[in-house]
Amino acid sequence: MSLLKNLPPVLYILWMSSLYFAASTVNAATFNIRNNCPFTVWAAAVPGGGRQLGNGQTWILNVNAGTKGARIWARTNCNFDGAGRGRCQTGDCGGLLQCQGYGQPPNTLAEYALNQYNNLDFFDISLVDGFNPLAKFLVVVPMDFSPTSNGCTRGIKCTADINGQCPAQLRAPGGCNNPCTVFKTDQYCCNSGNCGPTDYSRFFKSRCQDAYSYPKDDATSTFTCHGGTNYTVVFCP
Repeated sequence: MSLLKNLPPVLYILWMSSLYFAASTVNAATFNIRNNCPFTVWAAAVPGGGRQLGNGQTWILNVNAGTKGARIWARTNCNFDGAGRGRCQTGDCGGLLQCQGYGQPPNTLAEYALNQYNNLDFFDISLVDGFNPLAKFLVVVPMDFSPTSNGCTRGIKCTADINGQCPAQLRAPGGCNNPCTVFKTDQYCCNSGNCGPTDYSRFFKSRCQDAYSYPKDDATSTFTCHGGTNYTVVFCP
């Protein structure tokens, strides 16, 4: 420490800043978001913002260690002006290309939290906010969410034609709503913490077995990797 005390103030500040930067990037994760669909997808991420992705295009996100409550999703049938303002039929986030908040249901979600309990990453695909296809082309946007490093190999995906089979009560313009969005009751929203699967949640679960189908669907729908793992999210895998 005696050597540090002899450093000029500017150099000492730079040295401390470098230590802070190094600490903040330990176990940070890289997310490679790729559009394999034969059409444009407006990818969205919190944190991260948003990006228009044509066929074959990718978007690289570097996310800080300790991030939680994060999600990535596809927005459909969007139009934005040169200032990045407009609307999407599904997954819209306040009319902004660069999302600053979560999207509007229905939208299929890739969710994650980094470096949590026992330094584990937790990740899932969720249909709790419903399911959205690319309505303009009348096809679904299948999703794959998989680790790509750190010896973690268990990926998850949802590729079923949920929208084409959506129950009449849950149908929405451009998507298939979750029953909580439609009925807003504790039975479907699990507000009291005492709820179980329903006929509607079983509809989602039977088509995407690895995905969250209702808010308490943890046991079969949450996956883990060691902190510091990188991931890929692929639309139309």
